[in-house]
Amino acid sequence: MGVLITLTDVEPAVRLNALLEADGVATTMVSPLDDLAREVERARPDVIVCTGALLDAQTLGLVRDQLWGGAAVIGLSDVGDAAVEARLRSVGFADVLVKPVAPEAVRASVQALLERQRVARETGLWGESEAIRQVLVQVTQMAPVSSTVLIEGESGTGKELVARAIAKLSPRRNKPFIAVNVGALPETLLESELFGHEKGAFTGAAERRIGRFELASGGTLFLDEIGEIPSSTQVKLLRVLEERHVTRVGGTQAIPVDVRVVAATNRPLRESVEQGEFRADLFYRLNVLRIYLPPLRERREDIPLLVRRFVQEFAQAHDRTFHGISAEAMQALVRYPWPGNVRELRNLLESMVVLATGREIGVDDIPAGIRSGGADRLLPVPIGPILREEGRAEGRELEFIVRSLVEMKLQLEELRRRVDEDRAAVERLIGGAGLASSPGVSLAPMVGGLEPPGVPATGAGLTLAPGMTMAEIEKAAILGALRQTRGNRRKAAELLDIGERTMYRKLKEYQVPDEYQG
Repeated sequence: MGVLITLTDVEPAVRLNALLEADGVATTMVSPLDDLAREVERARPDVIVCTGALLDAQTLGLVRDQLWGGAAVIGLSDVGDAAVEARLRSVGFADVLVKPVAPEAVRASVQALLERQRVARETGLWGESEAIRQVLVQVTQMAPVSSTVLIEGESGTGKELVARAIAKLSPRRNKPFIAVNVGALPETLLESELFGHEKGAFTGAAERRIGRFELASGGTLFLDEIGEIPSSTQVKLLRVLEERHVTRVGGTQAIPVDVRVVAATNRPLRESVEQGEFRADLFYRLNVLRIYLPPLRERREDIPLLVRRFVQEFAQAHDRTFHGISAEAMQALVRYPWPGNVRELRNLLESMVVLATGREIGVDDIPAGIRSGGADRLLPVPIGPILREEGRAEGRELEFIVRSLVEMKLQLEELRRRVDEDRAAVERLIGGAGLASSPGVSLAPMVGGLEPPGVPATGAGLTLAPGMTMAEIEKAAILGALRQTRGNRRKAAELLDIGERTMYRKLKEYQVPDEYQG
């Protein structure tokens, strides 16, 4: 790893060069009279320090080239102006320091960038956002130990990449790294895959099979989609993690294994524990160390860097010359929410590099769905579980709730439009829309004297008032169901066609008084 320093301002350049050479860093000094681009191509530095003339065309051209070339550029600015600094960073400077600046401060910035690039190259985890920097810090902290790691994040965020990074930076780097997608294996084969089996253990077991735990002994075992593991296998996995022994299916001998387990999930395991679908003791055994990978839409500032890295990779792999992406096209990529996360971005860029026609990629070359920023995706859509940093989710009923609330909103808008025309027509509309199909939970819209939103209606009816929010409607429906069932929460949940656990959560969320709960 090397550093190239321009001699535009001689004094800081010479002093910085001495400090970096004392640190053992390979350095190259370039005069303003030299062909800067040629010297960069020859030296191929990891960091370039421009000691002055930051707004010159030659310097700005160098920075733009390095956005695709791979070196990070630090600038020493003669002007301490926030607008100038913002402009310099916008064109691609990784760091801007205002002169006069101590050489030690410049050295610290150089060393930080060198270390970040070293870890990124070894792990493949590229990003400038605070979130990804935190992930890199966690990876470097967790790699040297042997504790179990749980990686949480949506599909396509790079969980296996993090697992491989932990293994690569650990003392087990020269030992096996075995990856198993437990969600892709049928229950009948999963135990045999993980723990192995003896000859004759079951029909078709014609010979002994070594399991993944034994194959990974001394190294790292990556268990992807750990939330999908069957309950019967959870018990056996917990025992292996605690005792560090495996017993093959059909065998009696306990075989010691020295394996570091890294597990990953795209669903919130803590909620699965609360719903009784995942053993709490296994969850706590896996969740010794935890890394959360944020979705790409939560770290949009990393998208330009990822674009450049993927373009370099694919251009080299497919022997294609890539002429860059216009600013408008890059803005479209940054604006899109990327439901498939980094995997979706990577696949798109590979197709763009392969199909490039020898010119700069413009916004019209990007698929229409991405140009629109995802605006053409309309509800209702399947959305799946949503992971958050604290490992929580809205619940398995999230998709059903979204669909129901959207349908209710459309029906309520129709009710409001017609309520002033004919009350009888409104009653017929309520019946025809199926909103009062559940016995005992009726709707009674009032033309005058409307009750305040969220206030329980008299009798067994449910009062809808103009301006009520979806949350107020949902709370009122729950109160009506509880009154109808005389506080029986299980029956009320059945009446509303939701899970009993969801009912308990909603009662707590809406702070329903005890008198409504029997």
